[in-house]
Amino acid sequence: MISELINTHSPLDTEQAAAPKPKNDGLKIMMISLHGLVRGDEMELGRDADTGGQVKYVVELARELAESPGVREVELLTRQIRDPNIDESYAQIEEALAENAKIIRIPFGPKRYLKKESLWPYLEMFVDQTLQHVRRNGVPDIIHGHYADAGYAGSQLARLLHVPFIFTGHSLGRVKKQRLLVNKSGEEQEKSLEKKYKLKTRTEAEEVALETASMVVTSTNQEVTDQYELYDHYEPSRMEVIPPGVDLKQFNPDGDPTRIGEVAQSLDRFLREPEKPMILVMARPDERKNLESAVRVYGENKDLQEIANLVMVMGTREDIEKLPSAQQSILRRVLFLIDKYDLYGKVAYPKSHNPSDVANFYRLAKQRKGVFVNPAFTEPFGLTLLEAGAVGVPIVATNDGGPRDIIANCRNGMLIDVMDDQSIYRALKLSLTDQEQWQEWSENGINNTRDYYSWGSHASKYLRDVEEIFKSARSPHIVNRPARRLPEFDRLIIADLDNTITGDAESFAAFKQLIEENDHIGFGVTTGRRLEKAVEMIDDLGLPKPDLLDTDSGTQLHYGESLNADLSWRKSIGFAWDPAKVRETLEPLEGVDLQDNVEQSEFKIGYKLDPNCKTSPAKIRKLLRAAGVRAKVITSLGTFVDIIPVRGGSDLSLRHVLWKWSFTPENVLVAGDSGNDAGMLLGRTLGVVVANHGPELNRLRNRPRIYFASKPNAGGILEGIEYYNFLGNITIPNDRIE
Repeated sequence: MISELINTHSPLDTEQAAAPKPKNDGLKIMMISLHGLVRGDEMELGRDADTGGQVKYVVELARELAESPGVREVELLTRQIRDPNIDESYAQIEEALAENAKIIRIPFGPKRYLKKESLWPYLEMFVDQTLQHVRRNGVPDIIHGHYADAGYAGSQLARLLHVPFIFTGHSLGRVKKQRLLVNKSGEEQEKSLEKKYKLKTRTEAEEVALETASMVVTSTNQEVTDQYELYDHYEPSRMEVIPPGVDLKQFNPDGDPTRIGEVAQSLDRFLREPEKPMILVMARPDERKNLESAVRVYGENKDLQEIANLVMVMGTREDIEKLPSAQQSILRRVLFLIDKYDLYGKVAYPKSHNPSDVANFYRLAKQRKGVFVNPAFTEPFGLTLLEAGAVGVPIVATNDGGPRDIIANCRNGMLIDVMDDQSIYRALKLSLTDQEQWQEWSENGINNTRDYYSWGSHASKYLRDVEEIFKSARSPHIVNRPARRLPEFDRLIIADLDNTITGDAESFAAFKQLIEENDHIGFGVTTGRRLEKAVEMIDDLGLPKPDLLDTDSGTQLHYGESLNADLSWRKSIGFAWDPAKVRETLEPLEGVDLQDNVEQSEFKIGYKLDPNCKTSPAKIRKLLRAAGVRAKVITSLGTFVDIIPVRGGSDLSLRHVLWKWSFTPENVLVAGDSGNDAGMLLGRTLGVVVANHGPELNRLRNRPRIYFASKPNAGGILEGIEYYNFLGNITIPNDRIE
């Protein structure tokens, strides 16, 4: 029986303190970047809003780390995509980047390409799929998530595998909202932004990532002081400014004259006087990039038109009408402005280019004594500025984020106020007319990008900080585990106790009989109740003894009739848990009262909300974060609030069990009725929400693998068992929700 196996010594419960690996062994680094189109060569940068500088950043970082002493392997995890509208290379499971670096594409969600705002419902599936990958290929020494989606998923994996987590935001939801609402206000505008960008989900994911991270890698000091400061889990001591590098082998002043000539030919067909200097804009058609301002400033100043041509390289397109609506809108506004100011013969706007052409656009701009302009509303870093500078093109850039540091270090251009057209005009005019200044900026860019922004320097600083993380790590680091299975059954039903299994005598009796008659099915119970109360209730009901008992809101795990404790779970659950600080922080709140002592336990503090008070779970969460308390806030039935450790909860406890015992998620049916059950319902398991569920579970509607039953209580569980044909050859009708 499972209880007997628990009592024997097993490597599954063996843990060791985190420590640097021997140099001859080295670190295994798992990087995660989920959205966009990620591949090693011929990157399709600018194809859409999701395929920009982040793709280049993660690929080049992976390659550089793989060449560093002390690193044995780098895996870059992204999403596998099978879509006739994109290249088949993105369906390839593995792609080599270097001798010991590779891209791993994990299948999750629909096979087709999805924009990043549509990925949120599938992230738990990615976590479950990645755990299977880790079981086959070994536990990484560190996990590094890039952007909010990978930040959330990576933080969940790090908590489950007990390895340090690093987060790079690249751009932040709260900053984006702030910038997009400049000079705009009103509830309708905010609703429109939320519908389009899912900013609430994104910012909460960023909070989870910041809470979990041992280190947050930023590109600039301004990110630390002005952007991350907007977050509840802002902790400057965990933030390291490590500017990204630029590929100096590709971006340098020297190039093949034939290839430069081909780029010139693609532009010159637009221009009456192609020999003039170029004002070069290179960015995908994204609202944040503020492309229209460059055209407007050029169109309203005849002297600029006399001095220079305007070149707008705005990604690659075959047909504007086939682009996403947001990109269509921006391109049409650009074309409208070209027509409004009658700029034909003065503006080039090529439809497409090869990724290998990018450096030659810069080289041509240098040859023609031009300038590169970045008028974005917000620019977390700006790799294009480094590329232009490394080739020798002076830059004019937004006074936000990365450009501040780049121009301060490289001294190769000017900052502008992108909300002030005159500021843009004056900078462009100076860059194009003062030849002595142009030459100085050009030489500074070539020299200083090499001094400040090499990938070798980035990797060296990165690994220095990683070593420090290992030396001071407080969490256990789990060694690789051999594959094991929960014995004696090939599938498992896990259900909430109160109001899911219980509540209706007739359906309860039928459910009990089903469990008793099917020996090949394991039975698990999850509940917010304390262990003692849960066992007492199970005995009173006459339920079969559970093979798995998950109590105290996902903070206690026990197995079998002997209630053997899961020792590895217990060792990890107390990470950063400070119950006294929780009580101290929430004590002053009106209408937030501690539940009876019988509902409290070592890793759970239960509160009850007065329905007439104005204190919401969101406010409780914000207060705890402001006080520096690292904890989860779980709401059930709109009234009960449990505060538990960050590594607790039904989502992590269930995944811990499946990971530990090598159990296939598709063979696990989970059923619940309240917010306390939400975490375990997500992912690759087969979820059932009974009809008498609390309102907090409505957000799970239209999620894949979550079935909303028409019957309440145990009747809903039985309905879900039938829906998935769980007793026979399992089928998953709701595997894909388009």
